[in-house]
Amino acid sequence: MLPIFPLAGVLLLPRARLPLNIFEPRYLAMVEDALGSGRMIGMVQPLDPAGREREPAVYDCGCAGRITSFAETDDGRFLITLTGVARFEIGREVEGARGYRRVVPDWRPFRADLEPEACGGIDRNRLLGALKSYFRVQGLSVDWKSIESTLDERLVNSLAMICPFTPGEKQALLEAPTLAERGKLLIGLVEMAILDSHDGDGPPPKH
Repeated sequence: MLPIFPLAGVLLLPRARLPLNIFEPRYLAMVEDALGSGRMIGMVQPLDPAGREREPAVYDCGCAGRITSFAETDDGRFLITLTGVARFEIGREVEGARGYRRVVPDWRPFRADLEPEACGGIDRNRLLGALKSYFRVQGLSVDWKSIESTLDERLVNSLAMICPFTPGEKQALLEAPTLAERGKLLIGLVEMAILDSHDGDGPPPKH
């Protein structure tokens, strides 16, 4: 059984790191239990990001991460880091424990996640060119030397996780079968965001 943490707009990918601030009682319990049993937690997104249901329907595909960093604050929160291990499909949901939800994961569609993907298949020149415009539009400054020296898998997965895409776009990035396909989708989303920002330029329409 794998505990799941439904969180809209939050993405975890294999070998990437996700810091989390845990404060809700049921998820504090989830982390405590995970620390005592394999340290694995599955990140999933609710199907309805705006929903307020306590037990929302979730996407069938998520990514499991291992707790690789843990700290407790004076006010009882847990600060953890999950390192992505592999994606999974939800085989079925089972009875929860201490208020959090658990599923039976099916790892078979994503066996390849256990091995780093070889570099290649990413149009880095197009990606980096789009990123320069994208970060300028977003008003962000970045360390370009660091970006340019980052290997394909880490670059694509890190950008997919940190860029402010919609939950649906994040899910599409998660479900991309290969790194090359995720890279193509990432480039498309970045270029679309740039075009959308340009569409907002100019004087307001006349009435």
